Parts: sequence; C-alpha cells; structure tokens
Amino acid sequence: MKEFSAGGIIIESGKILLVKVKNLSGKIRWTFPKGHIEKGETVEQTAKREVLEETGYNCEIIKSLGETKYNFYRGKDFVYKKVKWFLMKPVEKLGKHDDEIMTTRWANITEMKKYLKYKSDLQLLEKIL
Repeated sequence: MKEFSAGGIIIESGKILLVKVKNLSGKIRWTFPKGHIEKGETVEQTAKREVLEETGYNCEIIKSLGETKYNFYRGKDFVYKKVKWFLMKPVEKLGKHDDEIMTTRWANITEMKKYLKYKSDLQLLEKIL
C-alpha cells in the first residue's frame, strides 16, 4: 500500500514546533505535523491544513524541504509512505491542536535530537541545520 502526505517544520526565533503523538505501536513520540493529501488538494495546501489542524497555527510556507520516504506495517499491511515537507513560519495562532495530538512544544534547534526518534525526522532536521 502506498501513502502520500505533506507536512511542515515550523520555525520561529530559533525554535521548532513539535507535536506529541501516540504511534501505531502505542509508543509516545515527538515529531513534525503532517497528514494525508485530500482529493483536490495540492501538497502545499495539505501541509498548511495539517499544520493548522495539528498545532493551531496558520503558517506561511518559506520553502520546500524535499521529501522523506519510509516503510512500516499497519497491522498486516506493509505501507510505503512518502511525505513532502515544507519549512514554514507562523503567521497567527488560530486555535488549539486537534484530538489526535497529545500536546505541542516549541523546542530549541539544539535540543531537537533529544526529542526526535524517527530516522526520517532526524534526516529532515539535518536539512535545516
């Protein structure tokens, strides 16, 4: 099964916004906001929508950061996932994060490796350091 998503790395004053989630195996992880591309959406529209839904921030895209690719199992299904990423800056706080997010946190760029555990997130971080 193939999945395509888009997301954002939101940066302001040397800090990056992270979201705390429970993954499919039940582990708690910090990561970057992202989500599935809906029919009729561009990847840019998806990234902005998902960031707003998962963080409450309306953001402006600064530039593309390329894509990450990884594989995982969802039950018995093997999933190949490709995510298109954008560097963003917050424009305004419009509300709270949605229910799939446990909490959000602004963290210094220097402490990112303490929070991020996914290999694809760490590779993405290297692109902006």
